Amino acid sequence: MRLDQRDFEILRVLSREGRITKAALAEKVGLSPTPCWERLARLEKAGIIEGYRAEVNLRKLGPSVTVFMVVELSDHTAAAFRTFEAAIHKKPEVVGCWALGGGFDYLLEVISSDVEAYQALVDAMLEARIGVSRYYSYIVTKRVKSGTLPPFALFEG
Repeated sequence: MRLDQRDFEILRVLSREGRITKAALAEKVGLSPTPCWERLARLEKAGIIEGYRAEVNLRKLGPSVTVFMVVELSDHTAAAFRTFEAAIHKKPEVVGCWALGGGFDYLLEVISSDVEAYQALVDAMLEARIGVSRYYSYIVTKRVKSGTLPPFALFEG
């Protein structure tokens, strides 16, 4: 799908202001409502816009710990990767998971109520025999940057 400057402007505005009304979006990008809505529908249908979410400040909800975990699997077959990924999808504490090229197979972002709850999750993963050979945990001590706009300029003509 080929995008023009108006499409990128729609993406920029929505990335900053996901709750904006369609009428306000049209005004901000300099289009009348109907053409703006048609572009928005096209971006959604193409899967470029995958959804709309709120950024939640977990510190306001109560204590929590964020842990990044790198995982190496014991087996590198397609079936082993499918088994691990299916198991990860069932773990609500795992809020992000990326397959990696290089020394480790996956990077997981885990949010738990505390370190003990995180360790219980790890123990359960090891007992479930989902193929974890090794893992390393990195506890987040401070969020430095998040929720920034994607670098749309990389994709513009």
